[in-house]
Amino acid sequence: MSDLTLNSEANWQARVAHAFSRAAPRYDELASAQRQIAQRLWDSLPHNASKILDMGCGTGYWTQQLAERYPQARLTGLDIAPGMLEQARQRHGESIRWQPGDAAALPFGKHTFDLIFSNLAVQWCRDIGTVMDELYRVLTPGGQAHITTLLPGTLEEVAFAWQRPEALLQTPNHASVERAIGKSGLTITLQAATVERFYYADLQAVMASIKGVGAQLPRTQSNLTRADIAAAQARFEQLREREGLPVSYHCLTLHLEKSL
Repeated sequence: MSDLTLNSEANWQARVAHAFSRAAPRYDELASAQRQIAQRLWDSLPHNASKILDMGCGTGYWTQQLAERYPQARLTGLDIAPGMLEQARQRHGESIRWQPGDAAALPFGKHTFDLIFSNLAVQWCRDIGTVMDELYRVLTPGGQAHITTLLPGTLEEVAFAWQRPEALLQTPNHASVERAIGKSGLTITLQAATVERFYYADLQAVMASIKGVGAQLPRTQSNLTRADIAAAQARFEQLREREGLPVSYHCLTLHLEKSL
């Protein structure tokens, strides 16, 4: 890997960490969509686990839920954003290990965890193959990873309203994710691609739901005129449904296993 590539990757990671750290204080207040999507994982977790990683733990909401569900387990919450981990410590204390780190370079040894939980985190990693390789490495034989991630088409209404599809997070497609899993050695035991649609009263509420959870990186030129905002509002209004302005998340739920 060239120095240029390494620098580009480090800059990307820094931008992601900064965006989510800024969002940390209000994250739980605004993360209703993320929490609803995570419920798909929660309902199908194994009965027993002893060494658990919440990968992309954010403010630790689900890490704490896992600690209560598996009271005898050792819990680790990992996140790339220092601000998120600080919120997690303040809210949930030190009985859970809060670990800074990147899903594409997990700071753990081989065979460390028998359960990995990760809700809407791995789409922020630009090399999905490396992430899957890391999951395989740190899972114990027979260990499981329960993951949700995003697919292309997510926030398509927002892209239409602002006429800037290139500004959205570029996620790997379903086939690319499957290939990465296959190469890693992990086995898919269950997968489901779904579209989760959420509704908001107006454009301001839509943008608060995205920016407020860190899911939008700062642009190099972010000066919007009143005319820009009015045009975006008018375009979004074309999509309004009875429930409000729609925002779609194209989700992939995965249950993965490392063979014995």
